[in-house]
Amino acid sequence: MVNEEWTSKKFDNWNIISLVRRQAERYADKVFIKFEDGQQLTFSELNRKSDEFANSLSEFGITSGDRVFCLMKNSSEFLISMFGIMKASAVFVPINTELKGVFLQHQFNNCSPRLVIVDESLVSAFNGLEVLENPLSGVIVVGKEKLQNIPQALQAEKIFPFFDFIQPSFDCLVNTFLPSVHAICAIMYTSGTSGPSKGVLMPHGHFFSYAFGQVDGLKQTHDDIYYICMPLFHVNALNMQLLGSLLAGSSIFCVERFSASSWLRHCIESQATLTNTLGVMTEYVHNLPESSLDRTHSLRLVCAVPISKEWAENFQRRFGTKLYQAFGMTESGIVYWGNLGDDELVPGCAGYLRSDLYETVIANPENDEVLEAGCVGELLIRPRHAGIFSTGYFEMPEKTLEAWRSLWFHTGDACFFDAKGRMHYFDRIKDCIRRRGENISAYEVEQALNSFEGVIESAAIGVKTIDSGGEEEILVFIVVSEEATFVYESLIEFCSEIMPRFAVPRFVKIVKMMPKTSSGKLSKSEFREKGLLVNPWDSRNVTNP
Repeated sequence: MVNEEWTSKKFDNWNIISLVRRQAERYADKVFIKFEDGQQLTFSELNRKSDEFANSLSEFGITSGDRVFCLMKNSSEFLISMFGIMKASAVFVPINTELKGVFLQHQFNNCSPRLVIVDESLVSAFNGLEVLENPLSGVIVVGKEKLQNIPQALQAEKIFPFFDFIQPSFDCLVNTFLPSVHAICAIMYTSGTSGPSKGVLMPHGHFFSYAFGQVDGLKQTHDDIYYICMPLFHVNALNMQLLGSLLAGSSIFCVERFSASSWLRHCIESQATLTNTLGVMTEYVHNLPESSLDRTHSLRLVCAVPISKEWAENFQRRFGTKLYQAFGMTESGIVYWGNLGDDELVPGCAGYLRSDLYETVIANPENDEVLEAGCVGELLIRPRHAGIFSTGYFEMPEKTLEAWRSLWFHTGDACFFDAKGRMHYFDRIKDCIRRRGENISAYEVEQALNSFEGVIESAAIGVKTIDSGGEEEILVFIVVSEEATFVYESLIEFCSEIMPRFAVPRFVKIVKMMPKTSSGKLSKSEFREKGLLVNPWDSRNVTNP
């Protein structure tokens, strides 16, 4: 449960630094997190080592507001870096480890970091990237081997192995000040719609709000053990699960990536009582053959989004645990939570508004007119307290103004309220594709495809397929030059080289021309109305016009 010093009435205490320090005092040598490779940190070790890292950053010249670009897998070093960066008053920028090419280049350029921290196994992602306009001051490499062949984009005055960078000190020199709830502590990237991904500016209070919401919503306590099976660069794993566990004083067992075949075994071995799943993860677990071990775990609750009516009730019966739903965004925090007292499981229902923290309305997306309960429209959100919400997009003022207008944040999600006041998610309004738990910018997919020889124009949309588990697959329409000849494998290979795996299209259709509006803009509504065509380009053939 949430300690009385961190309540919805004490927002001034909502900063990450005081949270780390206070829990180190309270839980000291209790193991906070254990990784599948055996690495672990106690609450006090996390505080001490992040202090040492903060000291080293300050001595290196990292100051308030400097961005630190972190391309890192789940590890102790990830946590030491994050909390150390915040303690040094710098800005933590976690990056999706699957990014490469133009996707990675955009985020690299946009945040213009002073320092990069990168796992040695991920250094190659920087191959071919352009050098920043403002050169890097340093690069810190996490790994055991001395790095050879540094990519041009990572050339810097100083390149350090991670633990050589840290200068342990018995007399902690780190600043003891506590930042304001409004101070920016992180930038987390979320996919764009009509443009590239956007860096969400996250104050301490906003970062903290996820943790508060989870602990309060799930009734999480220091007796719980949390199983994290998502990458920590994701807001769900980091802000909700990890920070929620820190706030509750819970222990964590963390793996690098989700595996359906290992999920139950990890839950049993770790004695986990809580976990989160995202996208089709829960369905993948459900689809595994039943086992005599299905009820030998300690789980009391699985927070799963989305939940499908096709398997939800059976999942609960089979595993003897409750499924729980919620709704949130990187920009907003978790705005809706289910009710643990509800026996009724309603797939697609996100639950009840955290009315102590947020206000919401359903509005007509064309004119922002507020709609009555039961009507489908765009969900608009605003915080009741400053500091617990994102403050915009980094170096993207136009996108900030577009999203935050008329004193409301426009989510781009089509939703409705039922008679009980619960929110139901319906669909996306914005041109964004949800696949494998990731929000994918159609714009970025199209920009990548347009760079393939012979492609004149492209349009990407999300479509439902029989085997997509309620999520979307990517269908792209392309206009090609007359002399172009296409082989499926060559295009997919090209896409795989320059796109993260989750953004590679599954289906492609060649068309003679793109539908356009009277103003000459691409109109995807005609494509969406047709849905997934009978003969898409799959792993065997191309569909021609």
